[in-house]
Amino acid sequence: MEQPDKANDAPDGTSSADVPDTDRAPDTDRAPDPAQAPDPAQAPDPAPDPAGRRGRVRTAALIGTALVLGLIAGTCTGYLVQADREPTRLPPLSQPVLPQATGKAPAPLPAAQDRRVKTDGDLRALLLKKPRGAKQADETDWPVGADGWMDLAEYAGNFEESDQMFGQLTMDEFRRAAVTAWSENDHTVEIRLVQFRQEETLAAGDAVDDNQYWADAEDTDSWAVPGTGDGRAYVHNRPETEPGYEPLYSAEAFASRGDVAMEIWVYGSKRISKKLIMDLAERQMERL
Repeated sequence: MEQPDKANDAPDGTSSADVPDTDRAPDTDRAPDPAQAPDPAQAPDPAPDPAGRRGRVRTAALIGTALVLGLIAGTCTGYLVQADREPTRLPPLSQPVLPQATGKAPAPLPAAQDRRVKTDGDLRALLLKKPRGAKQADETDWPVGADGWMDLAEYAGNFEESDQMFGQLTMDEFRRAAVTAWSENDHTVEIRLVQFRQEETLAAGDAVDDNQYWADAEDTDSWAVPGTGDGRAYVHNRPETEPGYEPLYSAEAFASRGDVAMEIWVYGSKRISKKLIMDLAERQMERL
């Protein structure tokens, strides 16, 4: 029986002649055809080396490494240089004993020159004396306190908002107030020396600042009091007027020294002169 032709019955496909023989080794003995050799001029450009894109990164890494090594080398060099130097001697902790002065100690200031002694004593003794021919002020109009003293309640009563001022003076460490008043010719004078403890604040200077603030707010002429750092005298240009009363002119002066604040009030039926208020302020501050 005749066998069918397998080559004819096989499906269409790549013939065995078309399949490259992978098992066949290339014929190395055959010389290449010079006509088929590629033209070097027509050869494509070589593909860019992807490793070239990392050139900057590698350079930065090298620079960073060099900087670190340089810092380490500099630190080591500085340490070696310092180690070779002699140590600096520190000053001794114990200081030499200073010789004490010999002889008598200086005499303490007399009470006339020691302001602290003067103000800690009888404050009323520092007030100006009543001029010759002047009369004691009527206590119904010019209350001067008991025996020339004003306590906290009496002094706070001189202000419009006395209740509020009482609390303020308590916080300001009010200590005491000495006062005197007299009437002479056509005017009346009242002088107050207000003392504060000043353990927390400089209340005497603050009190002067407050009084000067209100005096500056009105129609006044003012002058600095010589010999004082903050002293100032004021003369009001316009009188106070109330129905049923004569016009009342006024002048005042404020200054402080240490823990004592000085207040001088002058009232009269005529405009108070600068000479009068300045003379009173200067003479009173000389006694402090």
